[in-house]
Amino acid sequence: MNEKTESRYCTGNGVRDALRFVCDASFAVWPRDVAYKIGEFEKNFWGGVRWFADKNIDWIDAALKGGDHLREEWQRRAPQQPHVTDEPPGTV
Repeated sequence: MNEKTESRYCTGNGVRDALRFVCDASFAVWPRDVAYKIGEFEKNFWGGVRWFADKNIDWIDAALKGGDHLREEWQRRAPQQPHVTDEPPGTV
């Protein structure tokens, strides 16, 4: 079948076909220049969301490393306590 005559909406997955049609139709209702401006706006929006998500992931990684550092520092400063399995002196 020719690429030009093959339908975008016959993939064999009804849900995917329906969603693709709804997305296509949401742009088709606008004049071409308006549709492309809306598309650019959406791409910029999702690019900003992706940037923020990447930054948030970086902040979480940095906070985890900082938490490890603080935990180690607190453990060094804490008075040494016997382990639960250690018997107190003089009980034997």
